[in-house]
Amino acid sequence: MKKVFCIGELLIDFIAEKQGSDLSKATEFTKKAGGAPANVACAISKLGGQSAFVGCVGKDPFGSFLLNTLKEGSIDISFAQRSKTFTTLAFVSIAMDGERDFVFSRGADRELTYQPELSAQFNGNIVHFGAATALLGGPLEETYALYLKDAAKNNAFISYDPNYRRDLWKGSEAIFTKKCRPYIAKAHLCKFSLEEAQLLSGKETLEEACEILHALGTKIITVTLGEDGTYVSTPTLKKIIPTIKVSPVDTTGAGDAFIGCLLKILATKESPMSLWENGAQLEAMVSEANKAGAITTTNFGAIAALPNQAQLDNYGLR
Repeated sequence: MKKVFCIGELLIDFIAEKQGSDLSKATEFTKKAGGAPANVACAISKLGGQSAFVGCVGKDPFGSFLLNTLKEGSIDISFAQRSKTFTTLAFVSIAMDGERDFVFSRGADRELTYQPELSAQFNGNIVHFGAATALLGGPLEETYALYLKDAAKNNAFISYDPNYRRDLWKGSEAIFTKKCRPYIAKAHLCKFSLEEAQLLSGKETLEEACEILHALGTKIITVTLGEDGTYVSTPTLKKIIPTIKVSPVDTTGAGDAFIGCLLKILATKESPMSLWENGAQLEAMVSEANKAGAITTTNFGAIAALPNQAQLDNYGLR
């Protein structure tokens, strides 16, 4: 089985309790481990795969809590770093339908520095670029770009999820789009939300958006559509793969569970780079990943809500 290296932020999610989507009214918060690439690493490990997290947290109690959470989840943290800068925090509000709103207090995640010895470990494995904060400047942005070059040079399967956060890029959407394009060009697989696909392509319809994004270089595109499933686009397949019906309480981590499950299955394949040529196999994989994402929305928190393989296999059975 291939190892999946997940690069980006690991942070504290402070989730507002006993209120809707208005953070200004929140008085109680619950501490949870979060951060998109860390969530993906946890999803992979929880499903029986091999994952490593590459990112930076502070030398503070929150940083210790986060690394301990990953360690307890059997994730390789040997390339995680610690900084004197305080650990990054996110404050999250959840509406009645499970949708979220974020406010970030950025800290140590931006301090990740390049480790050249990691490059050789990418060889023949999978590298996932999925940080919401990676393109916001600081050493992390430069490190992120260097690891993209290393992954391509070392014949790694490259996965990219832009994790667009409107509050972080308001008024700078064109800059965000420009910074994402080199990753889309190098990635074998891209995972987008509908909003991201439209923003990054400048097109409204799924078909037109994917045509533009394919032209940049990526072969496999998945566009998650919530309860409607996932639109899959390759040079030979254009199709919405339905998902299971659930009653969501918190959509935090659903997309990360989806891509984590998809990458875990990919890690078992001898030649994942050619998967786009096998439409039926890809459809089955995306259907399983849809299920993982849906199950995650039925519980609160990201990492804590991720399903294991038994839960995935047995969900809905009586």
